[in-house]
Amino acid sequence: MKLTVKVNKKICSSILALSIGFGAAAFSVDSVYAQDNKIQYDDEYKTPSYIIENWEAPHGVSKKEVALSYLEEQFGNLNGDFKVIKAEEDEQTGIYHFKLQQLHMGIPIYGAEQTLALDKNNNITSYFGTVVPGIDIKSTNKDTASSKKLAINRAKQAIEHNIGKVEEYDGKINAEPYIYEYEDKFYQTYLVTASTTEPEVGYWHYFIDPYNGRVIDHFNAAEEVTAFGKGVFGNKQKFEVLQIDNLFGMHDTTRGQGVQTFDASDDMALVTSVSKMFKDGAAVDAHANAQKTYDYYEDTFDRDSVDDNGQPLLSRVHVGDNWNNASWNGTYMSYGDGDGERFHSLAGALDVAAHEMTHGVIQHTSGLIYRNESGALNESIADIFGVMVQRENWLMGEDIIADGTHALRSLEDPASLIESRTQKPYPDHYSKLYTGDLDNGGVHINSSINNKAAHLISEGGEHYGVQVEGVGREATENIYYYATNHYLTPNSDFSAMRQAAVQSAIELYGENSAEKDAVEQAYNAVGVH
Repeated sequence: MKLTVKVNKKICSSILALSIGFGAAAFSVDSVYAQDNKIQYDDEYKTPSYIIENWEAPHGVSKKEVALSYLEEQFGNLNGDFKVIKAEEDEQTGIYHFKLQQLHMGIPIYGAEQTLALDKNNNITSYFGTVVPGIDIKSTNKDTASSKKLAINRAKQAIEHNIGKVEEYDGKINAEPYIYEYEDKFYQTYLVTASTTEPEVGYWHYFIDPYNGRVIDHFNAAEEVTAFGKGVFGNKQKFEVLQIDNLFGMHDTTRGQGVQTFDASDDMALVTSVSKMFKDGAAVDAHANAQKTYDYYEDTFDRDSVDDNGQPLLSRVHVGDNWNNASWNGTYMSYGDGDGERFHSLAGALDVAAHEMTHGVIQHTSGLIYRNESGALNESIADIFGVMVQRENWLMGEDIIADGTHALRSLEDPASLIESRTQKPYPDHYSKLYTGDLDNGGVHINSSINNKAAHLISEGGEHYGVQVEGVGREATENIYYYATNHYLTPNSDFSAMRQAAVQSAIELYGENSAEKDAVEQAYNAVGVH
């Protein structure tokens, strides 16, 4: 079947607009690609979630024109537009990566992002992402200041209805237009995102109908670690501060745009001391751990803070009344002191801090949506880099346990711990995937499946009768960072995670490498294909 295409080749500054005419039922699962097991289809949209191949580029054309040609061939019978939102060459591998956003009538479709990889000869080696066909919105409102203001006000009303009066939001409240699918219907919306610490920690996502201000859908994407902690452990830390007149303040100006730590119990004031000796143990740990995590990402991946552009790392300690949690809300890391019975102070754990800040990295790379399988991957990747930064073991949050529980989660042996919501062992195989409504569709519960795969890639071992030869922590962290930075997209599921990790291993270490074999066998072992 020949696919027809309508291409808009207008290039505006650094953004390439790809306009492709396509209709709804375009793809067959009996494709030649599927026969080679190099293509995976999205269950809902029946469009590819990934394609791995070696698509030969036309001669004498630019990389942008190669991308146009490839998308014309793959999606030429659908109806919509794409734009490139990022294009860069990876210096380590020489692979050129495009990141794209699908549009409908000029408005981004929520979660519909794609990546393309070009080798040194400009041939396409992979596609990952979500393409949404059959959008039936006939016309859209213009993005206006008044409609944006209405959406923000409506979201604020809804937030405060849920959690109480918010005296001050953490940073700017943003509103961006999106086409959003809810209960099998597409809506033009504004996605309003707002961050709060009091009266409740939240990274609120509200989808508001600009026609009438109705809330279409909402969720809280503030990642929370359900921890078990108490107090500060007396460990000695060294960290940078800023001297302000006769005071020393927890404001480090040597990393990115700064690392700052605030006291939520003192009107969110910067933590200070009259000498170089700080006595607030929670603040000491939070500040030092933020610096250590920044240094890990810079030293390991040459990444400048969570957004790779020096975003300030802001921590708040003593949040809530003996709050048994820690959270990243898009702006701040927030740490509770624990209740002294179940939890120690959550600020005291380096792996918890690294976990929280990795959510910031994910926010600025793959953008994994914090629900269902994509949310479980979001949680898992945060766990993986939590243990990579701490570099001690394969346990998450063991330092903050006060009630005798072994840890929050174990990447080595997930099933050794009971998940509090289900009162069942954490799943260690895809056949045990939780499919209920708890925990945003199991974002914490199911993270253990991918966690186990990561442990097997690094350390090896036998799992459900599958033997894996481990390749070590360094290769494992490189593979997961590369996959997160270049291949995963907001709606990626476990199958896409497997293929993204395989593709990353090939590009970093080679087609016939032990690293590629380890990835494939690890995901076989946890039942992800």
